[in-house]
Amino acid sequence: MSTEVYAPNMASKKLTGHDLMELGFPAGRSISLAISLMQKHYAHLSPAAQLDLLKQVLLAPDKFVTHTVLGEILAALTKQNNSTGAIHLHEQPKPYAIFGDNLIETDAKEQMDLAMRLPVTVNGALMPDTHKGHGLPIGGVLATDGAVIPYAVGMDIACRMHFTLYNVPATILEKQKYQLKQVLQDQTRFGVNTGFEKPQAHEVFDRPEFNQIKVLQQLKTRAAYQLGSSGTGNHFVEFGAVTLDTNDNAFNLPAGEYVGILSHSGARSLGKNIAAHYTQIAMDTCRLPVEAKYLAWLNLQTQAGQEYWQAMQVANDYALACHERIHERLSVSFGEEPVARFDNPHNFAWKEQCQGQEVIVHRKGAARATADNFNVIPGSMTQPGYLVRGLGNVAALYSSSHGAGRAMSAKKAAQVLYQTEMNGLIKAFGIELIGGSLQESPVAYKNMHYVMESQQQQVEILGKFTPKLVRMDR
Repeated sequence: MSTEVYAPNMASKKLTGHDLMELGFPAGRSISLAISLMQKHYAHLSPAAQLDLLKQVLLAPDKFVTHTVLGEILAALTKQNNSTGAIHLHEQPKPYAIFGDNLIETDAKEQMDLAMRLPVTVNGALMPDTHKGHGLPIGGVLATDGAVIPYAVGMDIACRMHFTLYNVPATILEKQKYQLKQVLQDQTRFGVNTGFEKPQAHEVFDRPEFNQIKVLQQLKTRAAYQLGSSGTGNHFVEFGAVTLDTNDNAFNLPAGEYVGILSHSGARSLGKNIAAHYTQIAMDTCRLPVEAKYLAWLNLQTQAGQEYWQAMQVANDYALACHERIHERLSVSFGEEPVARFDNPHNFAWKEQCQGQEVIVHRKGAARATADNFNVIPGSMTQPGYLVRGLGNVAALYSSSHGAGRAMSAKKAAQVLYQTEMNGLIKAFGIELIGGSLQESPVAYKNMHYVMESQQQQVEILGKFTPKLVRMDR
């Protein structure tokens, strides 16, 4: 669920070959040609605007192939890719299911179309919270044959929702608001480089992969300092009210409102660096057309593919350990044993069966919703989330949304929204917020009612989760 942003360095006054290579152009004639044509025909645009135009050309080449100027750049790219042995995509995307079609923007669908043209693709699906990302859209599910795509897992490996339910009345959230707010401040840590003063011990660090895989060796010490902390952006830890409408519920509790804790974060720097390392290997060895470079894969029969797969499993166990530590520290406040716990990664890949064969199912910002699999799908701070049980929908590749999904990119939210408006909205809904940037304003997210309405065939609603005390990065 982490926001992915491409941010070129445009300090120079004109385009450089480095700028274009960062965008995805291969070294060679296509770069010099693109710079020459942009200077000749688009000198009236700023370098940033020129680069944005070239980015559009790479993402949707079919729209520009007949263009007098931009089509020439595409032709040069195609010729260069063919001469360097680039892997060819299928002409047409394989069909795939879309849930909540009217909620998903065209550019996200175009990204999925591209993924469905990969020669290793078997099947796919889009969830109703889908929005544009890098490579696979966030909310995309992709099944491949014998290949794992690091960018289809995501940079924030094993980002997940972790939930704990207590047989404690939700009225305590108001009665002890200030004490619980203090607990959130004292017992959580947020931020890209944030951790604890001392390394944290945990059995996850006894895994042999930390000695067998070089990149994990290098990341182990930092991971120990960050164990039990959370990331930035839309990552959170919150106390909320869990509403169970009937006595006949999955938790054997009387109808009513109870305390729940929900957290959202991934494998911290460990996951990010694993993703960056193996993405580069994939791009170096899997020569895709430039518009598809973020979909480069690792064959699971290769050493790099096996290393990534094992490192991804370690990152998953580490992320789980982070959440368990957070919930353990907060649970001391209640002195009660949990009634239920859910844990569901949404940036991960699994070996599953699809169309009678074993495939690698990538869920990037999509939750696993196999039959009887439990999860919490959060809304926004001012929209309730839902406790759900998976229904095992085959067309959805046993998946569901992982949240409400962005209606507005983080960058755009920061540009067009106002902090006073966000503060007033949160206050009107009775939310106590610690930290939280304008990028995470509730206005930047889709309508949760429509998202849930679009996936009735994928999940069964068991209860409702309403945030009350929320902690995020500042």
